[in-house]
Amino acid sequence: MKIGCPKETKEGEFRVGLTPGAAKSYVSQGHQVYVQKGAGLGAGFSDEEYQNSGARIVDTASEVWEISDFVVKAKEPLAQERDLMKEGQIVYTSFHFAADEELTKACLRKKIIAVAYERIRESDGSLPLLRPMSEIAGSVAPLLGAFYLGRDHGGEGLLVTGVAGVAPGNVLVIGGGVVGSNAAKIAAGIGAKVTVLDNNIKALERLRATMPANVVPVYSDRYALEAGLREADIIIGAVLVPGMRTPQLVKREDLRIIKKGAVMVDIAIDEGGCFESSHPTTHSDPVFIEEGIVHYCVPNVPGTYARTASSALNSRSIKYGLEIANRGVALACQEDDAVRSGLTMYKGVITSEPLARTHALEDCYKAVDEIIS
Repeated sequence: MKIGCPKETKEGEFRVGLTPGAAKSYVSQGHQVYVQKGAGLGAGFSDEEYQNSGARIVDTASEVWEISDFVVKAKEPLAQERDLMKEGQIVYTSFHFAADEELTKACLRKKIIAVAYERIRESDGSLPLLRPMSEIAGSVAPLLGAFYLGRDHGGEGLLVTGVAGVAPGNVLVIGGGVVGSNAAKIAAGIGAKVTVLDNNIKALERLRATMPANVVPVYSDRYALEAGLREADIIIGAVLVPGMRTPQLVKREDLRIIKKGAVMVDIAIDEGGCFESSHPTTHSDPVFIEEGIVHYCVPNVPGTYARTASSALNSRSIKYGLEIANRGVALACQEDDAVRSGLTMYKGVITSEPLARTHALEDCYKAVDEIIS
């Protein structure tokens, strides 16, 4: 199979879909790999490293898309890339379709085969390709919040760590999954008082057993949320419903009870965001202020930590990518339930019923069994 890796085009995105090591894995199993010139530079990988791994360097993204049967990326195809997609072409990347109706319809029109990183799920319920990105985003979130608390950014001017004789700040983490756990761990480590809200008792028990004493897991209901919002200096949105749009738990009217100059970090923004007042921002223009509250809503936080993120992602994605390349999509889906769970579109058909409902595209839905049998 001809496998291609174009350079990412999203603003502030330095990750790369294939590392040289992953490229070598594909080549060693008889596949041809094409990498756009300079695609790996943002993550610290030179063209020479790809060539030494057996990949071929091509000059433009259009060449990669034209040559390839199977395109591997870090992020979803943007508008300028969608015209380059071909019918029947496998695109293996992070799509987040539920939050992007335009992307969904474009991929349907182009009749690609979409295998979404964020939907690949193992039998134990884990999301192996989403997890490393969630770990990175969660770890960075409280540091971003602490930075934007500075008065020069519109924040309240509070040092969340505290100093001798001055109490530390309060961090509210909404969601106790991978993102939330990592956010709580880092926030606690810098000395903040941390509250984690979740409605999963097992998650709360796990947090209580593993987190330091300055992390308080609390069952999430409306009363607890409002109490947490009133006290918080940093609010981290860490809610995930895989493959679906994130519920907006913090409403616009809730901004009235939040401290002026507090910082809201919406890590769920790539799935629509869990704050009603959120909208996507960029690394070059990352924050906006609404009703006196600083909002950080960059959807590709791990893109800044591209070396770590690319390596972590590829160490997990290569397993499923090789199954698809070696067997083809249909057979890989028949033999591996994890790959099957990632298949989201197939040649003009949506294979996720919740996604079809989200965008009122029920007529485009077919169950995976109808397609791969």
